[in-house]
Amino acid sequence: MKHIALVGLMISASLQAEPIFNGKDLTGWKGVGHEVIDGKIVCTSDKKEGACNLYTEKQYENFIFDFEFKVPPAGNSGIGIHSTGDGDAAYEAMEIQVLDSSDASYKDIDPIQHHGAIYKLQAAEQGFLKPVGEWNKQTIIVSGPHMFIILNGKLINRANLDELAAKHPEHKGVKRRSGHIVICGHSDPVEFRNLNVEELPATSK
Repeated sequence: MKHIALVGLMISASLQAEPIFNGKDLTGWKGVGHEVIDGKIVCTSDKKEGACNLYTEKQYENFIFDFEFKVPPAGNSGIGIHSTGDGDAAYEAMEIQVLDSSDASYKDIDPIQHHGAIYKLQAAEQGFLKPVGEWNKQTIIVSGPHMFIILNGKLINRANLDELAAKHPEHKGVKRRSGHIVICGHSDPVEFRNLNVEELPATSK
């Protein structure tokens, strides 16, 4: 209950969120593989191996990041947080999966690869994605070691990053506590719009 109350307080704070995508161009972003089409950020790369990452120019420590996304059938993308701005966001940062988990091609993948999972670190509750072709709303909240992921109004994942770091000492990204936000492209035309960030107070050292 304590965590759920915290989520409510942070969502209320998001009324002060600032847009980080102007709907016209990629001002404030850097990277490759994405374009603005009809007011949306869309992965347009046909690169089949490795991610095509689009990074915020600004770095963030604690924040509320809310956005809308739409996946095509079997669509695969992700949101990286606390990125260095280089390398594979799934490992040098942390990647929250954006995936059409309903597609039959994914029926045998590990739960830590499904939508809303912190990739290779912690699975998310499933069953709250809207049908393919509809817009979903997602919120990622980070405050110190605490992360909450909310999909279409449902809390699907909550994690203690310090605990995950202890369980996965080989994972560099889970130890990071600030960095860029990343849209991780995987050659599928996943669409994003209405991206907003509310920065939260820095964690006391």
